[in-house]
Amino acid sequence: MLLKFIFKNFKSFKEEVCLDLTATKITEFTDRNFEVGNIKILPVASIFGANASGKSNVMEAFKFMCDYIMMSLNFAGGQINPVIQNGMIRPLPFLFDSDSQQHGTKFEVYFSMSEDKTEKIYQYGFVFKNNIIEEEWLYYRAKTSREKFKLVFYRGKNEDDFSGIEKSIVENIQISMQKETLVLTLGAKLNEELLSKIYLWFSKNMSLNYGDAAQNLLLSQFFSMNLNIVNEKVREDMTKYISSFDDAIIGINAKEREVNKVTKQKVLEITFKHQMNNCNSIFELPLQLESAGTQKMLSLYPFLKNAFENGSVIFIDELNSRLHPLLLRAIMQMFLNKDKNKNKAQLVFSSHDVWQLKSDILRRDEIWFTEKNSKGVSNLYSLSDFINDDGTKIRKDEDRQKNYLLGKYGAIPNLKGFDGVFD
Repeated sequence: MLLKFIFKNFKSFKEEVCLDLTATKITEFTDRNFEVGNIKILPVASIFGANASGKSNVMEAFKFMCDYIMMSLNFAGGQINPVIQNGMIRPLPFLFDSDSQQHGTKFEVYFSMSEDKTEKIYQYGFVFKNNIIEEEWLYYRAKTSREKFKLVFYRGKNEDDFSGIEKSIVENIQISMQKETLVLTLGAKLNEELLSKIYLWFSKNMSLNYGDAAQNLLLSQFFSMNLNIVNEKVREDMTKYISSFDDAIIGINAKEREVNKVTKQKVLEITFKHQMNNCNSIFELPLQLESAGTQKMLSLYPFLKNAFENGSVIFIDELNSRLHPLLLRAIMQMFLNKDKNKNKAQLVFSSHDVWQLKSDILRRDEIWFTEKNSKGVSNLYSLSDFINDDGTKIRKDEDRQKNYLLGKYGAIPNLKGFDGVFD
């Protein structure tokens, strides 16, 4: 489980911020918190804020960290894959300050691994600057320990300490390590036991962006590639999922069709079964003709399935896009329900659907805001930490939706009206 995600000097975030999923000592919904290593952890974090306030940058920061861990070996020796170079694997520091442009970008997580029965807490992070790794570290703390975290390895500008790694592996790491490559990625490649497990933890986490039109198109088709949809049991499970929000779809059909007789190239055709109104016949509708909301829910299916089966963390930007508020709430409730969320999966999402701020669904520490100041610097803060002008904290029963729209918590657009704009 993810306890904390910390980053600094990434896009609009100049200063260090922390998305903290450890539960505070507030009284609402205490029964749904998970516990690892004597720490209570939240299953959901929601992020609200004005357009261009930094919500997407929180998501992109986590995605970059996970992606770079997966692919840092591709950067060894400066031999950068052009596809990756032109993709998102290029973190931008805060650009509106000359000092920030000269400093590295920091990423750090505190987490636990579901398969670790000892419930250790791990602290891993690195600093990325000018396409090289300036620093990298890994520590851990035992469940029963009240002491500081113990070192597994530290890699710095002038010194390295690999005292927590087996010596034979250390020798191979030192021989193979290059300035662009993470020790974590290299150690996993060399089958070092702990580093392999941590690498696997990162590989299971997911990031989706429904604010990106191009990614929306890919995601709407991805579910068929990520699942063995020709398998009858898989189609039955998907039909149950679909019927939970769209009872007009009564089944799924999938078949391969040969499109090139010479190369024997085949494509997978997927259609959705609908009952005809005036007879007992079935009409099959192609995916691209289903509604945008249905396509989005279908695209979410393999990622939600992965999260619940593996106890993964899933970051979703603009989860509310194309979804009815009750559907968004139903997705949250799956993560909040311990009986359904048996493997402790977590959901972090951004949204403009302020109806979800109501006190009957989210705890105060599950609500976060992003706000950007006049200098272009974003900040990330939790409702549970918000202090009123009189020095008191937000009550658990107040009308959060109304107060947010009135600007009580900040993180809303600075509207000046459109007078004279179209004159």
